[in-house]
Amino acid sequence: MRKNKQPVIYRDILVEDYAAEGKSLARIDGKVVFIEKSVPGDIVDIQLYKNKKDWGEAWVLNYKEYSKERETPFCEHFGTCGGCQWQILPYQKQLAFKHQQVIDNLTRIAKVPLPESQPIIGANQISHYRNKVEYTFATKKYYTQKEFDAIRAEGKDLKEIMFGSFGGFHAKGSFDKVVEINECHLQAEPTNEIRNHVVAYCRSKEIPFYDIKTKEGWLRGMMVRIATTGQIMINLMVGFDDENMLKGLLESISITFPQITTILYTINTKWNDSIYDLTPIVYKGNGYITEQLENYQFKVSPKSFFQTNTKQGEKLYTVTREFAELTGNEVVYDLYCGTGSIGIFVSSKAKKIIGVEVIEDAIADAKENAALNSLNNCSFYVGDAEKVCNDDFFAKHGKPDVIITDPPRAGMSEKLVKKLLVIEAPVIVYVSCNPATQARDLGWLDEKYVVTKIQPVDMFPQTHHIENVVQLKLKN
Repeated sequence: MRKNKQPVIYRDILVEDYAAEGKSLARIDGKVVFIEKSVPGDIVDIQLYKNKKDWGEAWVLNYKEYSKERETPFCEHFGTCGGCQWQILPYQKQLAFKHQQVIDNLTRIAKVPLPESQPIIGANQISHYRNKVEYTFATKKYYTQKEFDAIRAEGKDLKEIMFGSFGGFHAKGSFDKVVEINECHLQAEPTNEIRNHVVAYCRSKEIPFYDIKTKEGWLRGMMVRIATTGQIMINLMVGFDDENMLKGLLESISITFPQITTILYTINTKWNDSIYDLTPIVYKGNGYITEQLENYQFKVSPKSFFQTNTKQGEKLYTVTREFAELTGNEVVYDLYCGTGSIGIFVSSKAKKIIGVEVIEDAIADAKENAALNSLNNCSFYVGDAEKVCNDDFFAKHGKPDVIITDPPRAGMSEKLVKKLLVIEAPVIVYVSCNPATQARDLGWLDEKYVVTKIQPVDMFPQTHHIENVVQLKLKN
């Protein structure tokens, strides 16, 4: 029989620097150790949960001394819900680390000549900035070990406390538990008031919350969207159709929160929470809200993709437009165009916008958004860009002078990169939510393109996530 290995513990370790994905690092006897929930300057005792020859990963057992750079978290749920990991850092320090993350990724992975990066664009609003939040309702509550120990010390029954009806966010690393939230600072009110009202109402009516393990229960989740226009949407997700429960809850929400512009519900009998193959049903309003970037309006439905931070999204798109260097005569191809927001935002400076996106519903929204803004120089097409962009397509629409690409976190497919190398557009503007995969793609594009501008933009304050815009130009 294998003997149980003793845990590897290091004591009095100085956390030296920031690492990717919100972790920090220390160097111990030539080994790089990545540490969760720590910041440079902390002195900690740690325990490894991954132990390789040259590197390891660890969590903190004890904080011996806090870094002077730490700040007191403003959220009561910090460290439990798993979000907003960087509340313990001053915002300017967050920006510095994010900027360094971009440079490190581009340098280490792309391995191509790089210009000096422009200073990171920070946010004016570092809390209550999200226009969309998704809540989960469940029968099991997440407790930290410290909370468990306190409950045991009081002699309470763990099962009685753990099981019930709770609303909040999925607990990190635990698919069937939620962190019960009192107040989240990511989205402005009335988001917390709505969530807490739904929980209280359903508890009072003994409406069953959904148990993801047994696949039983009714109340599953809720999305809240709040636009800068002041319009509010909620989409309630339930496990099966029950007219009485639906009517009572939706009527209660509508009466209590008359400022909600549109209310929808989605019946989801599947095992996962995705709504993209489901049809939300309108209970109140027209089923969508309107968001605004500069003078452009965008119809946002429950299944629409839209930048989660509207104000920073406007800054991101402004950089994209500047990097495109448009004079009014260019044909612009907007790849991974989604609901058309980038293409529409830059359209006044271009001769023609051609958007391509694989998701059919998104293209339908893009066409509606172009019509909403009375634009006649924007066209949108469904399909994979590497297949759609062929000689017949170019003959009909013209070859691109500028390509804007905004792929998901996985980056562009290698087939699409090869297609871009064949197309040879004079300018490519690459918008990325993942500098690591962006760097990989820049390495592939190096065959014919040179990186000419780099601009990080912070879309998500208090987190380690960062967006980056790169301008590339065809080599002579």
